[in-house]
Amino acid sequence: MSIDKIITEWKKGVFKPVYWLEGDEEYFIDQAVNYAETSILNESEASFNLTVFYGKDATWPEVVNACRRYPMFAERQVVIIKEAQQMRDIEKLEPYIDNPLSSTIFIVSYKDKKVDGRTKFAKLIKEKGVLVTTKKMYDNQVPEWTQELLETKGLSISPRGLALFVDHIGNDLTRIENEINKISINLGKRKTITEEDIEEFVGVSKDFNVFELQSAIAHRDFAKALRIIQYFEANPKAAPIQLVLPSLYSFFSKVFMVFGAGTTDEKGVAAAIGVNPFFVKDYMQAAKIYNFQGVERILLLLHQYNLKSIGINSAATEDGSLLKEMLYKMTA
Repeated sequence: MSIDKIITEWKKGVFKPVYWLEGDEEYFIDQAVNYAETSILNESEASFNLTVFYGKDATWPEVVNACRRYPMFAERQVVIIKEAQQMRDIEKLEPYIDNPLSSTIFIVSYKDKKVDGRTKFAKLIKEKGVLVTTKKMYDNQVPEWTQELLETKGLSISPRGLALFVDHIGNDLTRIENEINKISINLGKRKTITEEDIEEFVGVSKDFNVFELQSAIAHRDFAKALRIIQYFEANPKAAPIQLVLPSLYSFFSKVFMVFGAGTTDEKGVAAAIGVNPFFVKDYMQAAKIYNFQGVERILLLLHQYNLKSIGINSAATEDGSLLKEMLYKMTA
């Protein structure tokens, strides 16, 4: 069961006695916990029937005693453990999970960890309640997810603006939503997010960013690429090398895939390499400019300079100098 399905069931008044929410993606876990904390009970019910523990401070007897209480002036009560991965002796909750109270909704937020699915404890959670394991979203899934999130908020953005936004933030879903909310507040009645809005409210230059750098390299525009790198050098927080290299590697990996797409049709290539058709021309142009051997060489260079950026085969060279040296070799 997914987090979305759990929340949908809660909205319909369908509840299980135990929910164990675990895994790498905090955003989805927080979604469920926030809903449980603010929306399952109304304000007057929550005064008597909402109990929130924090794993670092909670003890298993306190949690069990809270779960075994009967609700007051309400049909049910909600008991939540946040940051449960920090709770000592959490496995001692097993007897309660084996025999939970039907009037208690017990929610465990167990971030960045997973219970061993082979254990009796995990099997018990699945038998008596719901166990959901969240996973970090892959980078190539983030643009579509962000687009859907924007639509739910009644906002729109151009493909280029979306790429600029996601490229800068990465797959931090919580930050993506926070930045969208911040932009939305500043838009007023306007519903379309522009590149200028992203520059002003998110703090990424629309002219000097990783997205523009990869485009300049893709078109073998050495002068433009050098200007962008010089901007990064003067503004280290704008695009650290640890962000630049993976982004370029991802781009040229897809350029490499163009050669095996089996078609020269733009829509066909976009589908084959998994990119937005709006941007497929950049990938096809790069494949044409650099050819198969050239793209293969660029990927090897990116690997070499990734090693140099962490001090392997490099004598403490500044990040800006590494990027300039790499750019020269790429576009020579």
